[in-house]
Amino acid sequence: MSKVGLVYYSKTDITGRLVHAAISELEESDVKVFCHQIQGSEIIEGRFVNTTVFESLADCDAIVFASPTYMGGVAAQFKAFADASSVVWGSQGWSGKFASGITSGTALNGDQSSTLQYLVTLASQHGMVWVGLDGASQNENIDRLGCQLGVVSQSDDGEVDEVDLATARHLVKRVFHILR
Repeated sequence: MSKVGLVYYSKTDITGRLVHAAISELEESDVKVFCHQIQGSEIIEGRFVNTTVFESLADCDAIVFASPTYMGGVAAQFKAFADASSVVWGSQGWSGKFASGITSGTALNGDQSSTLQYLVTLASQHGMVWVGLDGASQNENIDRLGCQLGVVSQSDDGEVDEVDLATARHLVKRVFHILR
């Protein structure tokens, strides 16, 4: 049985709701799921410190990274996690695993694609294989903001658009089908 890990940070829970939409899709697909929301208490002197998370991710076949877009990039809390993943990088422990990404932002064009590009770079440094959206998905009432790298959500009222939730579910469905 395949196992997918999701690691995310969310302050307003928009990113969290996208992640949980993805989890609900995975749970319907007979996939084991590991999910971890990064907490401020896990960041000590600017570094993410939770070895259990890295141990759990080692058993995953794919990892979905998720962070809101702050000032054109991942949130500092997620960056602390990414920096701490250098321990795994040294042994290329995630090499060959599939990776994907989810982000959200307030502005309609708030540079969310920059966040996804960072996540692609993080995955590439780890030797992971990136899974984005498929171009044909535009016909399925998903990917309303047209970013093929991963899920981009936009909300200025604290609500998550249903199309963005559907996009998160679609993305992990692609990850699952590739794993099979």
